[in-house]
Amino acid sequence: MSFKEIYDVPKNHQLTINLPANFPSKQKVVVTVEEVPLSKKEKLKLMKRAASDPLFIKDMKEVNNDFDLINNESL
Repeated sequence: MSFKEIYDVPKNHQLTINLPANFPSKQKVVVTVEEVPLSKKEKLKLMKRAASDPLFIKDMKEVNNDFDLINNESL
């Protein structure tokens, strides 16, 4: 049996997981913790902020330069 729940992370960073009543007892379980993906609105906000971030701009220029070198190579 498996189930999925999404929890808000409390300030103390501790979660208590209540298993369903019909969950088999005397079993081992695997607990995996993943961050919930950001909403589209939050992602757009971060991308707008990145567009003026000097380190991001520098990194993008380096990547573009690398691709320019590759594009200019002849086969």
